[in-house]
Amino acid sequence: MKIALVHDQLSEFGGSERVLVALKKIFPKAHVFTLVYQKEKLGPHKDIFKNWHIKTSWFDKIPILRNFYSPFRFLTPFIWESFDFSKYDLVISSSGSWMAKGIKTKKPTIHVSYIHHPPRYLYGYETAIEWKKYLPVRIYAYIVNHFLRIWDFYSSKRPDYLIANSKETQLRIKRFYQRDSVVIYPPVNIPQKLQVTSYKLHNYYLTVSRLAKAKHIDVLIEAANKLKLNLKIVGTGRDENYLKSIAGKTVEFLGNVNDQDLSIILKNAKAFLFASRDEEFGIAPVEAMGYGVPVIAYNSGGIPEYVKDGVNGFLFNQLSAESLIEKIKEFETLDKEKILKMKKEARKKAEEFTFERFKKNLLLFFKEKNIPFSVGN
Repeated sequence: MKIALVHDQLSEFGGSERVLVALKKIFPKAHVFTLVYQKEKLGPHKDIFKNWHIKTSWFDKIPILRNFYSPFRFLTPFIWESFDFSKYDLVISSSGSWMAKGIKTKKPTIHVSYIHHPPRYLYGYETAIEWKKYLPVRIYAYIVNHFLRIWDFYSSKRPDYLIANSKETQLRIKRFYQRDSVVIYPPVNIPQKLQVTSYKLHNYYLTVSRLAKAKHIDVLIEAANKLKLNLKIVGTGRDENYLKSIAGKTVEFLGNVNDQDLSIILKNAKAFLFASRDEEFGIAPVEAMGYGVPVIAYNSGGIPEYVKDGVNGFLFNQLSAESLIEKIKEFETLDKEKILKMKKEARKKAEEFTFERFKKNLLLFFKEKNIPFSVGN
């Protein structure tokens, strides 16, 4: 069989890219198609893709477009519809903000789309850029987004099957696309074997995230400043300079780190803090739970699907430093026995999101739908 994987873009490494890597691991011979491929922006993860067969769009060949692609979103339909998948038996698209699900295929090619989320900027959710702040940008965006929303709806009918990364995303697919989907949770990089048998008091809290507006890292920083908590922040992004300007002495920015270093940082964290609004799933908190780290997160989006208040972490209900501080203080009052139990529950829940579980559920879905596939080398 000839299999193609289609991914929005490869100019950053986050949760959706981890799903792409997992798909490539399941289908190692698959060719990869993407809008842009900028390996210099992938940091310590760039070597993952060096031996892949990657085909980029015509958009990637024009420097002014590939480097400033956000203003050129109106070209999205023309980009995806320019690819030819007639030689492939199965196409799996990994679709988010750039709507890779909008590719065109013809029978007998089967198209399965894994939806990370419908584009947030089209449906009123917070985005990395506060584009409504400036009138000319707001007018331009409203016009472009109107037509993209229409195309997004009609192109959502193209895949033969839709897979949602969470129940939250499944609800959005039903609401915006009027289509049914099946939930297959994404794979999370956690240690294969980890026994949480003891509790060692560590002196820092941790978050792993893109440093963008919708992630609300400023709320975490404000709480750390007020409580004088040691907070380590892993990740980079457009808001990095601003966040550093408001951070106190107890806040440390680590930038992008490789998986080996991240595992050490996670293993020794006291708790994981997360304040993203309307997060569809959120791989980073689950990854922390895989190391037996309790999560203190904003009660929003898909987070409550795995963070249970008082069981494997805490949920705060208002997106404010004060609300977060209340839960941190509650966590700090727990005795070692209760924290140890919470760490065990965190690890137990994270084991539901392993690569093996993802692979099993995906291939089982293919078999149930009689979708032909081939795996392995």
